[in-house]
Amino acid sequence: MRTIAIGDIHGCRSSLCGLIDYAGINEEDTVVTLGDYVDRGPDTKGVIDTILELRERTRVISLMGNHEIMMLEARDSAPALARWMGKGVGGNSTLASYDGESLQSIPGEHWEFIEGGLPFHESEAHFFVHANAASHLALKDQDPFMLFWEKFRKVPPHRSGKTMVCGHTAQKGGVPANLGHAICIDTWAYAGQWLTALDVESGTCWQCNEEGERRSDNVALYLKG
Repeated sequence: MRTIAIGDIHGCRSSLCGLIDYAGINEEDTVVTLGDYVDRGPDTKGVIDTILELRERTRVISLMGNHEIMMLEARDSAPALARWMGKGVGGNSTLASYDGESLQSIPGEHWEFIEGGLPFHESEAHFFVHANAASHLALKDQDPFMLFWEKFRKVPPHRSGKTMVCGHTAQKGGVPANLGHAICIDTWAYAGQWLTALDVESGTCWQCNEEGERRSDNVALYLKG
């Protein structure tokens, strides 16, 4: 009965499918996806389809990412739509994956998935957020900016004593950042690096990329003193 966290997918369906197979994810596992399913990578539609299929055979807890927030805002506001389609954000890649020129090409089931993203998830020894968490506040009292936008920099231990698992801040070397009390597993999948899955209890991490390559290690090897 493993709890496996998956970092920022950003439209990298091939990497996600590779991880599901490589990690041997099955009906006894709980999978926590950390947000940013959409934008930048080649196949947002395929990513969401794959997660919805995975939900049919195991427990999947999907968090909200800042890119889902921008996509939802783009649906309701012309200026927000322009920002989402702007350089570096990646909305254009998302629309292209649906073979459409407008948000109307996205099916209702996918909007329901995006709208249903959770702000955080908590287990006995870990908590999961997209971006970060203020160490002195309970998760229910966190500011949205902290949960969805704050970078992973100097992160003090959380008051709960639990280990934080997050994404959002790209680790451009392709390996997780492990502070012991906080682990960031956004390993820049869309930019030619790796998508990471982490078994939070054992520390085993599996990585796949869009070229079909695979590798595994233990997150303890990346512990920063």
